[in-house]
Amino acid sequence: MAHRYSRYIKPILFLGDIIILNISFITVFALLIDVDFTQRSFYIFLVVINFIWIITGPFIINPYRSDRVFQITIVLRRVTSAVILHLLIVTILLLYFKNTEITRLQYVIFYLSYYMLIVVWRVVFIYFVRSYRKRGFNYRNIIILGYGEISKELEQYFILHPELGYRLLGFFDEKDISDDTLGKLSEVESFCTNIEVDEIYCCLPYVDSLYLKQIIDLGDEHLIKVKLISDFRGFSFNSVDLERYDHIPILNVNSIPLDSRAKRFGKRAFDIIFSGLIILFLLSWLFPIVAFFIRIDSRGSILFRQKRTGKNNNTFWCLKFRTMQINQDADKIQAVKGDIRITRIGAFLRKYSIDELPQFLNVFIGTMSVVGPRPHMLKHTQEYSKLVDKFMARHFVKPGITGLAQAKGYRGETETVLSMKNRVTLDRFYIANWSLILDIKIILLTITSILKDNKNAN
Repeated sequence: MAHRYSRYIKPILFLGDIIILNISFITVFALLIDVDFTQRSFYIFLVVINFIWIITGPFIINPYRSDRVFQITIVLRRVTSAVILHLLIVTILLLYFKNTEITRLQYVIFYLSYYMLIVVWRVVFIYFVRSYRKRGFNYRNIIILGYGEISKELEQYFILHPELGYRLLGFFDEKDISDDTLGKLSEVESFCTNIEVDEIYCCLPYVDSLYLKQIIDLGDEHLIKVKLISDFRGFSFNSVDLERYDHIPILNVNSIPLDSRAKRFGKRAFDIIFSGLIILFLLSWLFPIVAFFIRIDSRGSILFRQKRTGKNNNTFWCLKFRTMQINQDADKIQAVKGDIRITRIGAFLRKYSIDELPQFLNVFIGTMSVVGPRPHMLKHTQEYSKLVDKFMARHFVKPGITGLAQAKGYRGETETVLSMKNRVTLDRFYIANWSLILDIKIILLTITSILKDNKNAN
């Protein structure tokens, strides 16, 4: 078989990882740091790190997936996760058994050298395999069912990426029979019986659903992978989740990370802990000080409450320290630089975003998050939903005290529709790529932006 060597890729990668692990260990502990080979702990530690990699590598992280179509960054991410998990388990064992013969310096040098060597090994191996396939080896024979624009684009993709090792034998189509096709769909089975085919791509717009079950059964019988292709070129989405309603497959094209209950729980736990700490250690003593200066500067309440748009387009009361004179236009007209409604203490509070601190109470009770798209007053939501494409997609998640747009400098007054479009673009990127690490980065960027006295604050 043309692709018979593919089954050796995973064992080769695994064996290479083990060899590099031992080379790194022996080099660091025996050659660079002059460890006594007679020490029993040396061999025990060597056996332990090998055993842990064997059980954590293939079975937990699985950094040995060898899909032909992949990104190097994804491979490196899996390797990084595997090394970090290995490091954590070994560290816990060392602490549990109170091993004092291995110094911190030795430990750090060992894992740094191992990580760098394994990254180099993986990158070199990936380029070797791709080069090998590009020269015509280790290929897979494929056919495409349905002849049309999508199948032609797929053909062009395989032509432009010979390093993936796909060899297109031709097309089958029920209607378009020409020199470009091998025959009708009814002839696919006989073709696969006589010629080795590894994968079948079914372009759903051109293939009748009646044939699909036959093709899938054919794939099961002849050990051929069958892949379905739908036409989503007219849509713009970052991720797709396949859901199953009983036996009915459903494609969710609006899938976001926070659809996951576990990830929502993680974000909510972070919000409660972070906002709780801010309320306890900052707002508890800062609130009366700010309240005192607001009262002596102007008449009115300490807090300003305003209805704003939250998750799923639901409204909530957003809290802020009052920074303006009491006026009738607070829910209609956005504050601008030099606004005569802003009080003296209000200008200071706005400059350093201190007026936003009461929103940690919103976070604690669950109407807001620490990080998310900034909430707008209801009037602006109605206006911008008509002017900015996919503006309402911001409301798939809870609004935040700060967001990616604010961290990138989009604070304060929205002067133009283009400015709002830029904010929405960043908000949608955040929603599609959410992670706790991203939240922490945004918080740090926001603090840096505030300290730099952002010119857009007002």
